[in-house]
Amino acid sequence: MTRRIGILLYPDFQLLDAAGPITAFEIAGRMAGDAYALTLLSRDGGAIRSSAGIVLDTMSVQDAGPLDTLIVVGGDGSRNAMHCPDLRAFLRARTNDTRRLCSVCSGAFLLAVASLLDGRRATTHWQRAEEFIRLFPHVRVDPDAIHIQDGAVWTSAGISAGIDLALALIGDDLGDALSRRVAQQMVVFHRRPGGQSQFSALLEMGGGEGRFTELLGWIRSHLHNRLTVETLADRMAMSPRNFTRTFRLSVGMSPAKAVERLRLEAARERVEHSDTPIEAIAANAGFHNPERMRRAFLRAFGQPPQAMRRNASAM
Repeated sequence: MTRRIGILLYPDFQLLDAAGPITAFEIAGRMAGDAYALTLLSRDGGAIRSSAGIVLDTMSVQDAGPLDTLIVVGGDGSRNAMHCPDLRAFLRARTNDTRRLCSVCSGAFLLAVASLLDGRRATTHWQRAEEFIRLFPHVRVDPDAIHIQDGAVWTSAGISAGIDLALALIGDDLGDALSRRVAQQMVVFHRRPGGQSQFSALLEMGGGEGRFTELLGWIRSHLHNRLTVETLADRMAMSPRNFTRTFRLSVGMSPAKAVERLRLEAARERVEHSDTPIEAIAANAGFHNPERMRRAFLRAFGQPPQAMRRNASAM
């Protein structure tokens, strides 16, 4: 059985959003005897230019024919494409005869504007998650997920997450064993550990005017300390209540969540790139005991520290 995969493009699409899944399905198809046939689609067909300037040839959506799976890519051009009535109509029509509707990165905006994500869990690129939540309040957004399946609709995070999505779709079709072989051939994680939280960008996101940048740097250097709201507010010469409110507005999360993310960033780096005992890492990062750190890792990454260490060693 050959499954026909349609990949929907538009001007200024992100090339890797398309190329990543294409490569995964190509390899799976070779391994499983023509399991997939790939079709590039656009509104009118013809040459479609990516944001990188690379041009791909496409078929008109009107000539698409039967599809097993439709994947909408993301990119800078998604802001214009989401307002195209022809594309919205095409996506809505495909809900009746396509087994799976999927998006990569900001391709989720096209699914959402066509009302295909209402009431569903979904994800998109972390950098556009706030905009997405504002525009589509009826969608239950998880900005940290790499990919999410909600019924027949699959959404994935930014850019390279299209590969993760494709591997999950291949696993759904042909089994985990073959999906794992494809990942090995591509030299990528079969299931990427963790979410798309940009811990290393936390300092950069310390507020529109960088009001809390210095404080976040100080926290990062004192993770082993007891970092209460009162301690942090005192350092900023603010009342705890005013500090908490202003910090949340500026950084986008509570002080406690920011401290935990910085602790997770520091702990994950040492878990994956050192032989330091887990107990010592937990103490140095301010978790104080391994069980507390284990629970935090499960919430943030979906895996305990020991499993993340094993995965890092295997790569």
